[in-house]
Amino acid sequence: MITDHLTLLTDLYELTMMQGYFKTGNQNVVIFDAFYRTNPDNGGYAIFAGLAQIIDYIKHLRFDTSDISYLRSLGIFEEDFLEYLRTFRFSGDIYAVTEGTVIFPREPLIKVIAPIMEAQLIETAVLNILNHQSLIATKAARVCYAAGSDGVMEFGLRRAQGPDAGIYGARAAIIGGCCGTSNVLCGRLFDVPVKGTHAHSWIMSFLDEYTAFKTYAKYYPSACILLVDTYDTLKSGIPNAIRVFKEMRAQDIPLANYGIRMDSGDLAYLSKQARRMLDEAGFTDAIISASNDLDEYLIENLKAQGAAITSWGVGTNLITSKNTPAFGGVYKLAATQDEQGNFVPRIKLSENSEKVTNPGNKTIYRIYEKESGKIKADLICLEGETFDCEKNLRIFDPLETWKYTNLVGGTYTMRRLPIKVFDKGQCVYDPPSVMEIQKYCEQEKNTLWNEVKRFSNPSKVYVDLSDNLFEMKRNILRELSAEHHQF
Repeated sequence: MITDHLTLLTDLYELTMMQGYFKTGNQNVVIFDAFYRTNPDNGGYAIFAGLAQIIDYIKHLRFDTSDISYLRSLGIFEEDFLEYLRTFRFSGDIYAVTEGTVIFPREPLIKVIAPIMEAQLIETAVLNILNHQSLIATKAARVCYAAGSDGVMEFGLRRAQGPDAGIYGARAAIIGGCCGTSNVLCGRLFDVPVKGTHAHSWIMSFLDEYTAFKTYAKYYPSACILLVDTYDTLKSGIPNAIRVFKEMRAQDIPLANYGIRMDSGDLAYLSKQARRMLDEAGFTDAIISASNDLDEYLIENLKAQGAAITSWGVGTNLITSKNTPAFGGVYKLAATQDEQGNFVPRIKLSENSEKVTNPGNKTIYRIYEKESGKIKADLICLEGETFDCEKNLRIFDPLETWKYTNLVGGTYTMRRLPIKVFDKGQCVYDPPSVMEIQKYCEQEKNTLWNEVKRFSNPSKVYVDLSDNLFEMKRNILRELSAEHHQF
């Protein structure tokens, strides 16, 4: 259910850890990083989405009387801790990548600097929001890339995993590039375009197909997209649609945003036949829209077959990200503050080298090729590091260190990605509208090389570590290794 009050949208262990920190007097300031490890659908990139809802969640983060009563009923929380929760407010700092940004694995998308109890509490909700909306925005970006200049409409509400997934999934799909959604509540909440035609039941409720089309055209002359596959697409549906369009033209009714939609059959063949029939009747600007379990792979395949489709309706496979149903974002401790106010780096070890975390207080710089404006790489570095784009820069893969690139000074530019969102618990960032985020996201996607966007074996954008961060990480690993080998 859509609500501003999401305080208990958390895993129980966040609260039990909070109580443990409270009882031991642990009020240390810490840094947590939220990041992900693998691009969805084995793709070359992802799209960051969900920041606006995370901001709303933090703003309204407080325990009301009913929350505390429920927690008391569980029988595991003591009264002094519950009393502390009555006045709980988030008091930390949060940095985040701008919503709609193109992102890559292992870079800190959200950095939380706060007392450990506060930073721990928000983990689950932050990941829930980030993971879902980034997943759907990424899927939408892929679908829209396959569609090219054609419009893509999101209409997966009836197949989404519940109302929230349908509403925020549609929002994310708009960010990723969809031109509209069938979801009316999403349209109202986020001021995004809502679009739609009619169902087969509309046709079947009339005595004949022609009357159904004519009646629909009467009430919606400026949005007359007729569903032509209820009975027979080529022998009945398209001829009846053409008949109605001719009558509208004869009555001087402007033919704008009109055409047909197909939801079944061989869409490549049928669309080419439909284009021929519409053109021969003089309706060369009529839209041919298609739906029917589409995704980026099928759209790409249909285009390769020369399909004459100019508008795409994508539902189930988009709103559920059917091929990759989870984003896989994680939230890891990166540093703790000592008594002098300095951050001491922390690291999580793993036998899988890709799961070893990057320690310390970090930020991200994006490196662009100056001539083309395309992304060369991302550089994770320690907070406070600076770079001179007029000087040569050597970057290397932190896992396969023999892979490196030398950037010649003056041939590249750099941009810091994270922005400050919360300062000492106060929101200092006003999120743009969804349509403004979509526009920004389109600019972001244009910074990707086509080789990164392709669906099969996409080229990799490297996320490298600065020399200082790499050396710090290596030294910590050596110290930990030496310590463990004493036993």
